[in-house]
Amino acid sequence: MKKFLVLYMAPVTAEQQTSISPEEMKKGMEPWMTWFKKYEKEFVDRGTQLVSGTHITISEVSKGKTPITGYAILQAENIDAVKTLLADGPYFTMMPEASVEVFEMMW
Repeated sequence: MKKFLVLYMAPVTAEQQTSISPEEMKKGMEPWMTWFKKYEKEFVDRGTQLVSGTHITISEVSKGKTPITGYAILQAENIDAVKTLLADGPYFTMMPEASVEVFEMMW
């Protein structure tokens, strides 16, 4: 099996996404938990939401420049299997304007 890094991209920050009541947060997590359970063998790391990105170069430190709001690490036979798994997940139904970047991991 190959491993893939999935970067969740969204038009709103993770902080904005989670600025809801604990009850709303719990309800919003239910589809995610169902999806994680369904594909528990494929998830090497379910990941987490990411906050406060920082862009660092040799000469500067500034606010992050990408809309990455979370990550996960999956294992699958190929990118087509990853696409199928992601299409079955809650991300695009909960936030249709969102997208993901997927990278095959070399090791």
